[in-house]
Amino acid sequence: MSLKQPQFEKVYDIIGVGIGPFNLGLAAMLDETGGKEALFFEKKTEFNWHKGMLIDGTTLQVPFFADLVSMANVKSKYTFLNYLQEHQRLYHFYFLENFHIPRKEYNHYCRWTASQLNSCRFGMGVEQILPVEDGDVPLYKVIVRSLKTGKTETYFTKHLAVGIGTSPSVPSHLEKNLGTKVIHSSQYLDRKEELLNARSITVIGSGQSAAEVFYDLAQHQDNEAYSLNWFTRSKGFFPMEYSKLGLEYFSPDYTNFFYQLPPSKKDDLLKKQDLLYKGISMDTIADIYDLLYEKSVGQQKPEIQLQAMTELVSLEKKADTHMLSLRQNVTGDVFELESEVVILGTGYAPSFPHFLINMQESIEWDYKNRYQITHDYRLKMKDLENNHIFIQNGELHTHGVGAPDLGLGAHRNAVIINKLFEKEIYSVSHKNVFQNFGSEPSWNPTTVR
Repeated sequence: MSLKQPQFEKVYDIIGVGIGPFNLGLAAMLDETGGKEALFFEKKTEFNWHKGMLIDGTTLQVPFFADLVSMANVKSKYTFLNYLQEHQRLYHFYFLENFHIPRKEYNHYCRWTASQLNSCRFGMGVEQILPVEDGDVPLYKVIVRSLKTGKTETYFTKHLAVGIGTSPSVPSHLEKNLGTKVIHSSQYLDRKEELLNARSITVIGSGQSAAEVFYDLAQHQDNEAYSLNWFTRSKGFFPMEYSKLGLEYFSPDYTNFFYQLPPSKKDDLLKKQDLLYKGISMDTIADIYDLLYEKSVGQQKPEIQLQAMTELVSLEKKADTHMLSLRQNVTGDVFELESEVVILGTGYAPSFPHFLINMQESIEWDYKNRYQITHDYRLKMKDLENNHIFIQNGELHTHGVGAPDLGLGAHRNAVIINKLFEKEIYSVSHKNVFQNFGSEPSWNPTTVR
């Protein structure tokens, strides 16, 4: 139930919590749309996208069109191409002839965008959100603490956009080992100089982050400064699906198809789609192979070991090193390995926003205690039906593999803005790909159970 409050002087149309690429894109699109009062809060003091993984030479895994706004409005002043023009880099980019831009440049582009948006407030952490009433009008009360002053401020809004992103994920049996020599890959650049002084380093994981960390460490392995291992429980060091028809799964069309499926079918389907969004880019695999080939010239045998189908069972600290127990999942063999440093490229996972804890009884949950989310990205609530909480990148289980994809961020924001205005502000196309994902109505399909 909402708490009765006196009337408020200032009520925002929407407040965003977290300023990652998706909420930053929403802020940029709302800035150009006009007509709505918006604020966005981020507890970090400045925009940085996966700062610990801005490794030299790494690129986005999506084309530059997957910027903050282009896929909804190429005429926007916040497009990546306009950023290049403003920084006198258009000819440099033209001659680069590469759709996949450096990750550092994408981060700089986002920082450039954020610097122009008065609605974005950094160094402000949202601590609590409560439903209240302005007379008879339901609102959300947002309590924010300034990291600079330590003081809290209170704001009121009709709607919310939750874009806090995901958090580094570490298997529960390894959490107790985290420290200066056992880190998640998200901390890599912050600790890199120290790590390079180790005698032995082991990377765990099969995704892009693990591959990029391994490749960077292999490049720095001058004069066999350290032994380097890479283990993954996956069946191999396989590439992420990147065929042109495969990419069509990251489209509004596939999202629409996936959303209509029963929850159990969605879960079964997601289990089989790992390589759509969890594999390694072909370019990174090629770079790694080429480097290993070069290091082996003249029958040299670099102290580098790669092994798939192998799971880290346990990790035990011993003096200034660690003893790893690993299992080859096909043969069942268990073996031990000593490594001074362990880097866990074990991915990221969504987490329940602490600031919504007081409203969890009002939220509708599915059979696995996950958010239920509408087709237009609203959190399903038992009350406050007209006070929307939009979810950014927390809808993998409801909308499919495109949820975390940068290329669908602008589309999702277009849908959110259209819902805010209750009319079409941004055109949303309903046919974007060549293939069909479901049966066409004209085929008179019948369902086989």
